[in-house]
Amino acid sequence: MRIGFIGLGTIATAVVEGIADDGHEISVSARSRINSARLAERFGHVTVAENQQVVDGSDVVILGTTGDAAQAALAPLRFRKGQRIISLMADVSFAATAALVAPAEMAARMIPFPAIAAGNSPILVSGDRSLVDELFGARNSVFALGSEEELGSFLCAQAVLAPAVSMVKDAADWLKRRGLSDPDTAELFLRSLVGSSLLGSPCAELLEALDTPGGYNQRLRQHMRDAGLGRELREGLDRLLG
Repeated sequence: MRIGFIGLGTIATAVVEGIADDGHEISVSARSRINSARLAERFGHVTVAENQQVVDGSDVVILGTTGDAAQAALAPLRFRKGQRIISLMADVSFAATAALVAPAEMAARMIPFPAIAAGNSPILVSGDRSLVDELFGARNSVFALGSEEELGSFLCAQAVLAPAVSMVKDAADWLKRRGLSDPDTAELFLRSLVGSSLLGSPCAELLEALDTPGGYNQRLRQHMRDAGLGRELREGLDRLLG
């Protein structure tokens, strides 16, 4: 498949890395010079071109530009009927993007995460998921959402990742301050513990299993609850959605 990328920030670069060994002909925007040069040097099927050349040479175009630059980057380009478009832009609606790429077909909005470069990453999709499944579904988990509103809610909820990671890091730093013989084991242990536990059980079952009366997990969870952690999380999500 001939796939072009307009915009090549951190996430779009990870998306390229995730499919660059699948035999596609991939062209990337020359305007992201550092990332495009690195990808072209690393992968034999990746070439660098100006934006209009990327569009002209592609059957599928993936839009990785930022929302505030979308109008300036896309409006001058001439898309054609029969092309399919996937947008990675979290803050530009399906309809607004479709208007910018007409007469090409706006297939889907896709929200990937950096881990897509290696696979085993979740992907949020609004619109027709079939193209996303074809390109990325073999190595990643595609979560198809029913509407733009649902996508907006999921975009807010996924932000729980940063505070969750911050809590793990803070706990690892606390361990290190205890004078460990091998400080590197602190973060590695906690990442392994939290990651494997979350993947192994639904949250309700996991919390029940961790709710041993008087146990360490129950006591710390109660302390955090009394400090208002849950309330602050819900208020923060409401603000993001608002």
